[in-house]
Order: sequence, then structure tokens, then C-alpha cells
Amino acid sequence: MALIPLSIEGLFVLEAPVWPDDRGFFREWFSAAEFKEIGAAYEIQQANFSQSKQNVVRGLHYSVAPEGQAKIVNCVHGSVLDVVVDIREGSPTYGVVETIPLSAEKGIVAVLPTGVAHGFSVQSETAGVAYLLSSPFNPAAELGITPMDSEININWGIPGEAILSEKDHMAPTLAQRVAAGELPKFSLPR
Repeated sequence: MALIPLSIEGLFVLEAPVWPDDRGFFREWFSAAEFKEIGAAYEIQQANFSQSKQNVVRGLHYSVAPEGQAKIVNCVHGSVLDVVVDIREGSPTYGVVETIPLSAEKGIVAVLPTGVAHGFSVQSETAGVAYLLSSPFNPAAELGITPMDSEININWGIPGEAILSEKDHMAPTLAQRVAAGELPKFSLPR
């Protein structure tokens, strides 16, 4: 396994070998030892799974929980375009957008630091995404930014109209979150 840093401070992809055979394939997608090497040695507090159809966009979501919320994101079925936006006040990479193609057949997993906004678009007919989280769901601390924010201008890589939840559709823009003082502060990875 290899952890490769990306353009956002604290964001990595984990690349692992994929072992195919006549039954299908096998790949590892989490190793506590690998995460200790980058200073992301946190205990997993929650695991989530979402199943979505093509052209669905989920996000941009983030947490302002006091303990922070780092994520490990793995596409276990189909393919998605994973999107990470650095919205952390004081971050040297504030405003940077990173897109990461994830699919069940590739050995790539996204490792997100605390405080970034996260979303994805479904590129295949359906896709399943599994997340490991460093803190449990806290409704009061879970916030979002509209994924269609023209200032951020994300190319979600889908033809036609995106399918959004009502919550994501009605979410404020990044500028509105900044004005309301609702952004996480930058901190070094835990």
C-alpha cells in the first residue's frame, strides 16, 4: 500500500494492489499502520454506506464537531468522482478543489483530513460508497455547502441535470458560510 499526498494539505489517496482472478478481485482498503505513518492514527468511530444512482451528486458536506471528523472514502460498487474542497480557515490550501476518480475495481481510496468539504457524483449506473469516520454523526455539527456553488465551480462530470437531495439543493454557498462564521479552523492532521 502507498499513501500519496494530493494538493490539499492533509489529503491523501491510498493506492493498494488489486488481485483479480476468475472469481473477481480482492483489495485491501484500510490499514491502521499505514495511517499512523501520516499522523492520521485515529480510532474509527462510525462506518457509513450510501447507494446512489447515476447523476446523483451528494455533498458538499463537512463537520464542525469539536473533535473534528476525518474520513476514509472507498467506492465499493460502480464508480464516482470524489470531490474535496479545502474550506478550513487558515489552511495553506484554502479554496483548493481536488477531484479523485474512485471505482470498485481500482485500488484507490481517498483519505480526508478534518474540516474539508466532501462530495461525490455517480459516474456509473449505480454506485456504493463506504466511509470510515473518526467521529460519530452529530446533527448540530453537520453542515453543507451547495454543490452547485458558482464560486467554487466544480465540474461534477455528469451529463445533464444533477440529482440532489432537498438539503443539498437548499444548502448555502461557501460565501454565505464564510459570512456566518460557519467554517472549520485549520489544524494539523490527527
